[in-house]
Amino acid sequence: MKRIQNASRIVLGLVFIFSAYTKFVGPGFFEITLIDQGLLSSRGQAQHAARFLIGFEFALGFLMLLPYYTKHLMAIASLMLFGFTLHLGYLWAIGDTENCGCFGEIISMSPAESIAKNILMLSVSVWLWIKGDLKPINRTILLGGAAVLISSMWGFLPIPNQGEFPINDYTSFTYSGRTDLSSGEKIIAILNLDCEHCQELSEELGILQKKKLLPDTYALYFIEGETTVEQFEQMTNSAFPYAEIDVNTFFDLIGESPPRVYILKDGEVDAVLDEDIALKIENRYKAIAY
Repeated sequence: MKRIQNASRIVLGLVFIFSAYTKFVGPGFFEITLIDQGLLSSRGQAQHAARFLIGFEFALGFLMLLPYYTKHLMAIASLMLFGFTLHLGYLWAIGDTENCGCFGEIISMSPAESIAKNILMLSVSVWLWIKGDLKPINRTILLGGAAVLISSMWGFLPIPNQGEFPINDYTSFTYSGRTDLSSGEKIIAILNLDCEHCQELSEELGILQKKKLLPDTYALYFIEGETTVEQFEQMTNSAFPYAEIDVNTFFDLIGESPPRVYILKDGEVDAVLDEDIALKIENRYKAIAY
């Protein structure tokens, strides 16, 4: 029986570590998920909460691998799993079927699937809590180790300055070839090809471009689903010089939700637009035109 308990404890610890890792490699996705699910109201809050939760899961998982504080750790894990299961139950009840973010983007799980996973983990953690021996706590190991792991997340995952734009990362675009973003005025649109709001903005920018109201305009495309660049251009009746970006870069460059537009002037960010983007751009350049 003791071997089964030890094996269950180690497996549960590894699951927590894996869960933390899947969020660690793509924190931006987890941040947006926290906002979309109504847990937090701003990207700034989500950035700090994501790092705390990732570090907490790492700490819980690694400490579970040590055969010292099983009863205490299982109590914490059980409460955590119970709380998240209640939240997932709410999402399931309102018909949310999107990836809940429990395993980041590595393993996409709906709230219903994650509830089943949590119930299994909760059953194991409660069983281990019942069977575990209550031992005196060494606060230095338990609390000190957890504090170090949690606080290290801000070092391993520095919060990006989303008011800046990494111009040196983008020196070549499809349709325009080698490009210098540090000269003159440029518009950079951050778009997800499957996002309806991004499609709407691209169509509006295409109209403004035909009216010759835009300076040089470029797009950074995140390709998430089945929509190709060619299909996106056909749907939106637009075609901008573009480069493709990965999921982490996409979430680093947007605000609380896509799309986002950066207006650069001689390589410096002059404006960051997240709402009423097309209208603000039209007013800005119409005034210049006249």
